[in-house]
Amino acid sequence: MKRVGKRMSIVFLMIFGMIVLIISFSYMNHQIQLSREDEWLKPIGDFVEVNGHNMHVYTEGTGEKTLVFMSGGGTSSPVLDFKTLYTMLSDQYKIVVVEKAGYGFSEITDSNRDIDTILSETREALIKSEVEGPYILFPHSMSGIEALYWAQLYPKEVEAIVGLDMAVPAVYEDLNIPITVIRLGEMAANMGLTRWVPNLSVSEALKHDILTEEESDLYQTILYRRTSTKNMVNEVSQIKENAKRVEKEQLPNVPMLLFSSNGQGTGWDERSWIDFQEEFIRRHGNSKLIKYNSTHYIHHINFEEIAEESKEFINGL
Repeated sequence: MKRVGKRMSIVFLMIFGMIVLIISFSYMNHQIQLSREDEWLKPIGDFVEVNGHNMHVYTEGTGEKTLVFMSGGGTSSPVLDFKTLYTMLSDQYKIVVVEKAGYGFSEITDSNRDIDTILSETREALIKSEVEGPYILFPHSMSGIEALYWAQLYPKEVEAIVGLDMAVPAVYEDLNIPITVIRLGEMAANMGLTRWVPNLSVSEALKHDILTEEESDLYQTILYRRTSTKNMVNEVSQIKENAKRVEKEQLPNVPMLLFSSNGQGTGWDERSWIDFQEEFIRRHGNSKLIKYNSTHYIHHINFEEIAEESKEFINGL
């Protein structure tokens, strides 16, 4: 029995040693690759200093109306993620994509991810970029909470909201958020394991072939350094409280056009997800819901229909 126990201990130590070796090698390789990528990974927009860190702001188009695209939680490169949709709108409107702290080219920071801080940083980034309102907000998923809060606190700054399968406060009341799994994803990304196991962090934008080969390569490079960042994880950990904050306020009195998916990728089944949207517009009144039998990133799949419907909605404001 002693020999068996000793052998098991040796096997355990060998396995543990191999795991440590693999992680150490992965981390060193990750740091080497990050250093090499820094030489050519240049922002495609402009940096502005906000709250002690640099935020990346991209603009395109010169129309009278200003559309601000707001990414969902965990989207590695918002600028590239929305590209297919906003390029169909930039001939008529001014397009702006603000990448929050820890997203895209923006710096990873220690700033709090409560909704007041997030909104304050977004607004300051626009002010410092000399992008004036009022704005038409295009929030995807979790940023729907920020968009609603924006319209609640600063109604003169928000002309309308076009929701890209955006979340409403009720979504988060009973949603089970696997924060432990999310933190393990953060650890895997920091160790560079995502470079060896692509399925650990695969962007929806890369699944649907919506980008050119060069853009896909750029997105993949950004993804290696912007997957489950500290800011993203903290944002998710505070989303329930942020949603409660929005729910306590009166519904904003701005026109809304909401595009809804079939719920796949939201954590909810189709009926539940659509019920959230329908109940919201019933309460709001000044809004319209358009449903698509598509997954959560509807702007990758139905971008042509969304662009046309958005133009009609905006021109009718």
